[in-house]
Amino acid sequence: MRKLKLFSGNSNPSLAKEIANYLDIPLGDATVGIFSDGEVRVQINENVRGSDVFVIQSTSSPVNTNIMELLIMMDALRRASAKRITAVIPYYGYGRQDRKDQPRVPISAKLVADLIVTAGAHRVLTLDLHTGQTQGFFNIPVDHLYAAPVLIAYFKKKRFKDLVVVSPDAGGVERARAFAKRMNAGLAIVDKRREGPNRIKVMNIVGDVEGKDVLILDDMIDTAGTLVQAAEAIRGKKSGKIMAACTHPILSGRALDRLNNAPIDGAIVTNTIPLNGESIKCKKMFVLSVAPLLGEAIKRIHEESSISTLFI
Repeated sequence: MRKLKLFSGNSNPSLAKEIANYLDIPLGDATVGIFSDGEVRVQINENVRGSDVFVIQSTSSPVNTNIMELLIMMDALRRASAKRITAVIPYYGYGRQDRKDQPRVPISAKLVADLIVTAGAHRVLTLDLHTGQTQGFFNIPVDHLYAAPVLIAYFKKKRFKDLVVVSPDAGGVERARAFAKRMNAGLAIVDKRREGPNRIKVMNIVGDVEGKDVLILDDMIDTAGTLVQAAEAIRGKKSGKIMAACTHPILSGRALDRLNNAPIDGAIVTNTIPLNGESIKCKKMFVLSVAPLLGEAIKRIHEESSISTLFI
């Protein structure tokens, strides 16, 4: 581990510290701030020549600032002669803009991938991309992990009455099916119609949830509109207890108010994005740590050993 170095931007310092503790190494010394005009300022304060460097940075809110921190840190490390630079991105922002679904719109997920490669990344380690094909936007190796093992370990300790895992949309069916199989649970799908960005309408529930406990599974909770409408539709089918789970708690707009008033018994999230402000006080939310998962992946990448068992 002598040549392994960890650095972190300002997006999620608590997760970076947990990963460093797991690996039993200190975080690298770097100054990451802003100039008076708002430009990002970075300086690496220790020798990294010939080192295997991992930069931990979620590209969550403020998205553009955090992306620039990541890019400029990697550029600084590349110019300081780091041997290899791995961008550890627990949450990959712009991941939802992955295709041209309307005329004259960009594929921003591809643009951000190009910027990361150009800045100096030799590989990427990320968690629960919105769509798996985003890996193909990179011309470097991508290790795409899933938070499912962390969530499954938690829910297997809970008692459920004939559990059904529900996908809140058709795009998440594969994720929900894999989760349900490992939980030995049933599967249901919410049929919805998207009427615009962050505006959806639930149409129907495909599957039997009556009298059964339900776990609504998604990769992220953004405005919580999808989750709340799904929960209300499921409650209308006379289900039992309703739980929600996701990897990335974005929680923008009126998400917290919606969660607090939603007919759910709890929302289990991970710390890919740090909770702050009012979100910390949300009594329905419980946070699981993905630090051991990411820490083990970093260790195996550094040692050039297999990480395939972490994908299960």
